[in-house]
Amino acid sequence: MTFSTIMVHLELEPSNDARLRIAGDLAERFDTRVIGIAAADAQPRIYAGSAFARNLVATIQSEIETQLEQAEARFRLAMKDRARDIEWRSALARPTEYVVHESRAADLIITGANRDGPLLDQLRYLNPSDLVMRAGRPIFVVPPEAEYLNLQNVLVAWKDTREARRAVLDALPLLQKAKEVNVLEVIDREASRTAAQRRVNDVAAWLARHNILAFPKVTHAANETDQIDHIWQSGADVVVAGAYGHSRFGEWVFGGITENLITRSRHCSFLTH
Repeated sequence: MTFSTIMVHLELEPSNDARLRIAGDLAERFDTRVIGIAAADAQPRIYAGSAFARNLVATIQSEIETQLEQAEARFRLAMKDRARDIEWRSALARPTEYVVHESRAADLIITGANRDGPLLDQLRYLNPSDLVMRAGRPIFVVPPEAEYLNLQNVLVAWKDTREARRAVLDALPLLQKAKEVNVLEVIDREASRTAAQRRVNDVAAWLARHNILAFPKVTHAANETDQIDHIWQSGADVVVAGAYGHSRFGEWVFGGITENLITRSRHCSFLTH
């Protein structure tokens, strides 16, 4: 298994350096094709139809088109001599919806961490939480601190859910490149350690049949915050996890591992819903 095509999403204003570095690293490791993509929309769903409003929208659209051209230039420069083939896609559209529609062309989508949570301007900024729910492709979330793709230690944050099973399958090409893989299940004090150990042993054995040496681990946590802390303290360079094993609404209201990986993590995260 491999990634034959990766897609990297670029914002128009914040720095895209980290995600472009990671896209280049992935392109070199997998000898893959890279699609750069960006979008923004000047026009809200409902707006006043006056001449002033139309002129304002036209001005903003012109600014966006210039920014899209600049983003394309940065993408092409960053991928020069790193990817065997590149393509650029852009549109005057809401970025989350546009990337979701175009995701059919890629095996993996790279985007940035969302430090603003639900306060994003949906006309200009992609929402990675929505993307992971809707794309039907694994999402590689890159924090702005990422300097390069480090695969010394990859952590599979295991929970016996459909989402986690899908994530570890989708991540096989990445796991095969890792130097060390740990499969960690964090359980509360009431859960059976024996049952959890059996689950992670099964995952490690399944990975071994794909020529991946993985170490199964189980640890206890008092609450979900403690579970998240175990992931932060694991020393992982990349976290592989199933996204939104609980309901999306429940995670948004009460917090959760997926939202923390998207909004707070200093690790790169490989997420599949």
